[in-house]
Amino acid sequence: MTLSSSEFCSALEWKFSQVLGEPSPGEDIQDIDVISAIEFDKSGDYLAVGDRGGRVVIFGRKAGKDVINEDHSRKELEQLDFVVKQHPEFQYKTEFQSHEPEFDYLRSLEIEEKINKVRWCATPNGSLFILSTNDKTIKLWKVKEHKLKEVKEMGLNTIVSSENALLAERSFVSAQRKSSSPNGYSEKMENSMLPSHVAHSRVANNEDAAPARCRKVYAHAHDFNINSISNNSDGETFLSADDLRINVWNLEISDQCFNIIDMKPSNMEDLTEVITSAEFHPLHCNILAYSSSRGFIRLVDMRQSALCDHSAKILHNGESHGLKTFFTEIIASISDVKFAPDGRHILSRDYMTLKLWDTRMEASPVATYKIHEHLRPKLCDLYNNDAIFDKFDCCLSGDGIHFATGSYSNILRIFSYGAGNEGLTLEASKSPNRNPHLQPAPRSRRASLSNLTRGFYRQGHGISNTGSDEFPCNINSKLLHLAWHPRTNLIACAAGNSLFMYYT
Repeated sequence: MTLSSSEFCSALEWKFSQVLGEPSPGEDIQDIDVISAIEFDKSGDYLAVGDRGGRVVIFGRKAGKDVINEDHSRKELEQLDFVVKQHPEFQYKTEFQSHEPEFDYLRSLEIEEKINKVRWCATPNGSLFILSTNDKTIKLWKVKEHKLKEVKEMGLNTIVSSENALLAERSFVSAQRKSSSPNGYSEKMENSMLPSHVAHSRVANNEDAAPARCRKVYAHAHDFNINSISNNSDGETFLSADDLRINVWNLEISDQCFNIIDMKPSNMEDLTEVITSAEFHPLHCNILAYSSSRGFIRLVDMRQSALCDHSAKILHNGESHGLKTFFTEIIASISDVKFAPDGRHILSRDYMTLKLWDTRMEASPVATYKIHEHLRPKLCDLYNNDAIFDKFDCCLSGDGIHFATGSYSNILRIFSYGAGNEGLTLEASKSPNRNPHLQPAPRSRRASLSNLTRGFYRQGHGISNTGSDEFPCNINSKLLHLAWHPRTNLIACAAGNSLFMYYT
């Protein structure tokens, strides 16, 4: 991606594709069902979703062929010399319980089962490998689809083949009886004793069974809550980051990791910033980027030193806009960073804005997009109810030209480089282009950043209320997590326990 004037593009027109996991009218959404992580694999054929209940649900792309657009005649299509492709749709494949609630007896600390991040790994031999993490433990899962071919009727002559079929069934049953079944499961044996056509129907119904198996557990390496995991382009290593440290792991070695960044001061009272997000470069296995609560993005080359704390290129907006207040540093905290596919540009999201950076321009971002500027007068109220610490994700299109992030009232904001800074606003619903219905709503106190980060800002600061608890949007409904399909313009975004998809 080269962002030049010749590549300025217009905003895209988005349409509703599908919704997965939509609750019934009047159904209460359980907290454990709320989506907390989303990730497409590199092929775009699979989508992984993690929730607060510690589960990972995998959706697969529906089998479909290129279709001819009804708006074009055959003659027009021959002149255009192309076939319009149908946008991808997804269906449920499987799910598994990745994490369970735990208790750290040494620290008297409860560890939530909530999935913080999911990341797809390389897929050798047709298997699917996925990393998932909660606050303390990372796990590598193998998911493999066992597609059983459907047995078709062969039109056997029952008079001629009945004796042979009976002998075959008896022989199969005797073989089954010789083999022991440790768990007492004998469905195969039951199928073998059934008539052939019944057994065949059983086989046909067992298609696409996709069990998951935990291959590795990477634990006991983080004292603080894990906020990021990222796979390296070498296909062999990945990083994990918490508030103060970044570790690099080998996928095959679960009991050893290398600490490359350690921001913990000798005296915790001297703490000035924490790590908020980290990601490997998409092309160069020796480069990574991580963001901080002070609004800095640091680019690190692991070839320069074993500890990369001080050898980094810093991207920071040095320009000051208006008067600095108590909230200036809080809203500057970066919640997510993403490399563009070309590796030259970085997209970052802080509380109020979305910024696009060129790694060769350290002083200021290439573009800045305002997300919910109407909330700036309400920063005191947002601070008092912890909403100011909400962490919003961001994502880029496969060509790196379009960007998306979320806001309150389940609002999705989409921007295109060169198409102005206003962007497009959609509501996560089946009618995304309707005017969002904004209403004040109370918000339950729930930590979105770690206690370490929030406690750092709250020390010695008591902020008075502005006198009104009403907001110009629904603070209780927030679109935190989203992902962009790697090969087409399709966005998946989470609203509560529902997954909405939109395409162009």
